[in-house]
Formats: sequence, structure tokens, C-alpha cells
Amino acid sequence: MTEPGDGSEFERARRASDERALVESAKHGSTAAFEALYRNHVGKVYGLCLRMTANRATAEDCTQEAFIQAWRNLPSFENRSAFGTWMHRIAVNAVLAQGRRRREQPGDDASVDEAADRLPDPGIGDDGDVIDLEQAIARLPAGARQVLVLVGLYGHSHEEAAAMLGLAVGTCKSQLHRARDLLGRRLAAEESAS
Repeated sequence: MTEPGDGSEFERARRASDERALVESAKHGSTAAFEALYRNHVGKVYGLCLRMTANRATAEDCTQEAFIQAWRNLPSFENRSAFGTWMHRIAVNAVLAQGRRRREQPGDDASVDEAADRLPDPGIGDDGDVIDLEQAIARLPAGARQVLVLVGLYGHSHEEAAAMLGLAVGTCKSQLHRARDLLGRRLAAEESAS
């Protein structure tokens, strides 16, 4: 017999039902329900934003903007997908909008290496290899990094990632290939330097 919380089918269905109830309550103006949704999803949204931007402050801004947009647009959420999937899409849009705003401001471009230096410090028990990989991802060119994060890390199809990023599917595939190639070369160079 499976125990509650063990990832059983029953437990997943219960969590999904609880989330749908929170969404419906939040749609009707319950800030407490929206706060619960926020607590359940803020870590994943922030992680996505951080990996796509390679900058803590920008990721925090994008996370905040994503939840503001979610609150404003919650009445239009139709439950065709999970709330987390919907939040994920809003977060990607917030990152892309932030990137457009930054490009419009002259002199505000930080180098990719500087962005990698702003990644969070490793916590207790973190494996140095994981941090090296995160830093190598952060140093990728923005387009390649965004496709790698969406397809390679978050498991979106090329079609989904291309739609989110406003790219052709072929461009998405070539960006992923470019990201993997650059990542492999950088990690090999770091390995041989150690």
C-alpha cells in the first residue's frame, strides 16, 4: 500500500485538485489562495528566470513581474494546463520583456562573464561540478542559453520553446546544438585546466 506523499497517483491527483481549488478561489479575489499558489511556485519560477538571465537581480525582477502578471490575468486562466505550466510561460515572457527593455537602454549591457559571476554562491552540500555547469550555462550567449534552459533543462519540445521565444523551430534546434557544443567545449577546457 502506498503512503500519502510518496508520489502515488492518488497523491498527485489530490495535489492537482487542491491546486485547482486554490486557482478558483484566487480567481474570485482570494489573496490568501494566490499567496499559497505563489509559495508553491516561486522557487521554480525564480530558478527558471535565474537560468535564463544569469543575473540574480534581473531574475528577482522577472519573478516579481511574472506573479504580478499572473494575478492580473488570473481571470483569463482556463485550466487547460496546470497552473505551474501557465506560470512558466508567463515567466518566460517576463524574461524576454526584460531583455527587450535592457537592450533599449544604452550602456546597460553586462558581459556574459560578469553575469556568471553574479550567480548564487554554492550552499552547504552543493557539488562543485553543479556550480561549474551552472556557470558554464550562464556564460552562453543569451539565445543559446534560453533554448538550452527551456529544451535541455525544462524538457519543452522545440516547438514549444520556439513559440515561447518567438523563433522558428529550425532556429531553436540550431541554438540548442550551438549551446550544447559551446557548453561541451567550455567544460572540456575547464576539465583540462584543472
